Amino acid sequence: MNVDQLKGCATALLTPFRNGEVDYDAYTKMVERQVAGGVDFLVALGSTAETPCLTDDEKVSLLDITVSKAKGMPVVAGVGTNSLIHTIANIKLLDKADAYLVVVPYYNKPNQQGMFEYFKAVAASTDKPIILYNVPGRTAANMSSQTVIRLSSIPNIVGIKEASGNLKQVADIVFGTDSDFIVLSGNDDQTLDVITAGGHGIISVASNIAPRMMSEMTHYAMNGDERRAVRIFSSLLPLFDACFVESNPIPAKAAMEILGLCKNELRLPLVECEPSTYRLMTNVIKKLNSGQYGQA
Repeated sequence: MNVDQLKGCATALLTPFRNGEVDYDAYTKMVERQVAGGVDFLVALGSTAETPCLTDDEKVSLLDITVSKAKGMPVVAGVGTNSLIHTIANIKLLDKADAYLVVVPYYNKPNQQGMFEYFKAVAASTDKPIILYNVPGRTAANMSSQTVIRLSSIPNIVGIKEASGNLKQVADIVFGTDSDFIVLSGNDDQTLDVITAGGHGIISVASNIAPRMMSEMTHYAMNGDERRAVRIFSSLLPLFDACFVESNPIPAKAAMEILGLCKNELRLPLVECEPSTYRLMTNVIKKLNSGQYGQA
């Protein structure tokens, strides 16, 4: 595939459940809504999808639906674990994906050399593109810009989803890697900052809820139309804040139920949001749909 297709706005798709089972009908409609909303590519089976709580059969079925409904746009599968053996097994299991998103191993807390050797081994297991994923808030280990720069020399490591929140680290990666290395924001509220620093887009949680607004904002920013990008960004800020008042994807699941897209159901150890979060998200969605902020 042309790795330039992995730029712009991507959605980290969540997984709908009904009565304890994956709701494949709701998921199909969600993917179709994303495509119609103008996103550039889709990310299935990431942390937003509650992937650690899915069976292998469920993972394969969700990826199959994503690929079948993507209408030719790239599909990235989240495959990362805290075990090299299991990560490579996921790559083999999810072989219909166009590329793979691989998170820094969580809980183990590897040092920088351990991260380098791990990602090097993952990349050697496939000829498909690899996107690194740095999210120290969930993994308890930050991958330094120097380690990312070293890894960028491996041909099929093509980019990074950077969710450290450290814009200097983002800038160091942008300026320390070749121009074809893709740097994507992992935080919705830093989308414009990352693009301004030379990044190439966002893998978004909020676009589950507002795909059209997120994709338009990203495209305006990447095309240098700062005024329009900032206007949409300002409209979306209440949604960004609401999506992370509790652990992702708890608030996003509530929002999707409010929009009538799926049930507000999660798998343990995650549970439904607090009533205050539901009220907050209801108010945000109401204002988005009334045009007070924009339109979901």
